[in-house]
Amino acid sequence: MSLNTILRLTAAVGALTLATLSSALAQTQEVNVYNSRHYNTDRAIYDAFTKATGIKVNIIEGNHDELIQRMKSEGASSPADLFITVDAGRLAAAAKEGLLAPTTSPALEGVKVPATLRAPDGAWWGLSSRARVIVYALDRVKPGQIKIYEDLAKPEWKGKVLTRSGTHPYSLALTASMIAANGEEKTEAWVKGLVANLARPPQGGDTDQIKAVAVGEGDLAIANTYYVGKLITSAKAEDRAVAAKIGVIFPNQEDRGTHVNLSGAGVVKTAPHAENARKLLEHLLSPEAQRMFADGNMEFPVNPAVAPHAELTKLGSFKQASVNAASFADYTPQALRIMDRAGWK
Repeated sequence: MSLNTILRLTAAVGALTLATLSSALAQTQEVNVYNSRHYNTDRAIYDAFTKATGIKVNIIEGNHDELIQRMKSEGASSPADLFITVDAGRLAAAAKEGLLAPTTSPALEGVKVPATLRAPDGAWWGLSSRARVIVYALDRVKPGQIKIYEDLAKPEWKGKVLTRSGTHPYSLALTASMIAANGEEKTEAWVKGLVANLARPPQGGDTDQIKAVAVGEGDLAIANTYYVGKLITSAKAEDRAVAAKIGVIFPNQEDRGTHVNLSGAGVVKTAPHAENARKLLEHLLSPEAQRMFADGNMEFPVNPAVAPHAELTKLGSFKQASVNAASFADYTPQALRIMDRAGWK
């Protein structure tokens, strides 16, 4: 074999090796997100991350329970890097199953996310929060008439309360919080009273309940604050007209505080791109991304350095419940049984 042939072969092997390394490097510049948070505004957050880091964000959509089961089934071969969901109970459940890895960094700790909105060991971090409030008809209810969640079960509100399905995570989390505060016996009595006061069988989402109050189908509704905010800031005149007819009460301000749930994320224990997942988590808690959560979806930022949207601020300041948002997951099975027995379907 001639010297020239040897040199050509050496160069070819070197080029091949370099190409292989480049290809491998390119494949690592991605992060796979198992996501049950379905808001179009989030796409801009991921695009900003990719632009800043060069890391491609692959979104795998699904129901939170389905995604948890998928990660369990896939085991160590799961492609999931980051799990994102809209219920603290699901985050706590994923952590309890051993699916999430305690994760921290100077950047994450520097955000100073409140202790009630993150796992103590860093297995999950809140991204944004929403308060579960009581919406009322301005022309039929005076704010002083109802102050706490427990008031929704009072006989004077018979046929006047609206809510979504009892099996929805938002409803389950609220009932679980009631068990934590009042015990199972009192909570069951409350749920029975609430069901007896329903203006109609549970149907639709929170926005449907708010609109029903506006047209007189009921006087009170249970809803998350970001649904109110979206109506207030809607480009549609009919939505703004709905918002003009309702008021908002932050319940239990004189005792335990208003129930808060959250969207949050955790790095998956078997993440093939764990470093990229941590970087994305840091980005999601950055002031820039938190501003998008606040303005794009009318949620409360968990980063204390970022103020809520001005229209949410106008609803008034309020005291949040002082317990960790995920602690209610422990009471979810009891909540489901109580709600089933009471007929909150």
